[in-house]
Amino acid sequence: MASVEQQRQAGVLTLSMQRPEKKNALDQAMYQQLADALKEAATDPDVKVVLLQGQDDCFTAGNDLQDFLTGGELNQQHPTVRFLYQLAEFPKPIVAAVAGLAIGIGTTALLHCELVYATADTRFQLPFTRLGLCPEAASSLLLPQLIGYHRACEYLLLAEPFDGETAERMGLVNRLVPKAELLAFANEKARQLAALPAQAVQTSKRLLKANQQEALHYTLREELNEFQQLLQSDECKQAVQQFFRRG
Repeated sequence: MASVEQQRQAGVLTLSMQRPEKKNALDQAMYQQLADALKEAATDPDVKVVLLQGQDDCFTAGNDLQDFLTGGELNQQHPTVRFLYQLAEFPKPIVAAVAGLAIGIGTTALLHCELVYATADTRFQLPFTRLGLCPEAASSLLLPQLIGYHRACEYLLLAEPFDGETAERMGLVNRLVPKAELLAFANEKARQLAALPAQAVQTSKRLLKANQQEALHYTLREELNEFQQLLQSDECKQAVQQFFRRG
């Protein structure tokens, strides 16, 4: 059964995606669990940091397409939309431990994290155009800011995959960690962050992100509007059919 497991220890809320038989592909139930967990953690004084992870051999293969395509309109109550907004507005630091696959939301979610640790052989990919879709999670804003316009086009338009070493060079990943050490390393960094004065850390995060908040919310809305339109297009339907035939 697809689920997101929660563990609280030393001020760190660990959210572990647990659907290994589907490479942690996110269905609506998992998005709902992630959104609810972030909403609660945002105001819980005992939670200082969130650690987002899968297993040491897989972060997430992205959306469960079959589930996503039958999930209804992308309105504010849709679990995926709720998660995107909770992630973008979360006031506390988020640490991510990334290995194996980080596809679609598995990459774009990292643009909202403060610290990201990954393995060298992690496969990152933003396959939206290949599916007849457009970027999401404000990645059309945040990725060019991080790596420059032309390099962002390489990944958002051509949808070319890249590995952990490339992700580290572009600044998407803070540090590469051996697979056997990844989860423990990320947990230790999250604990170090949680041990610092919470108000100072959260104020610092807010100041770091202050100049992009208006543009971030605008981009989230525009991407979702365009994404919804493209979902209904013949191009998207044909691309998804090809995806399932290949799978």
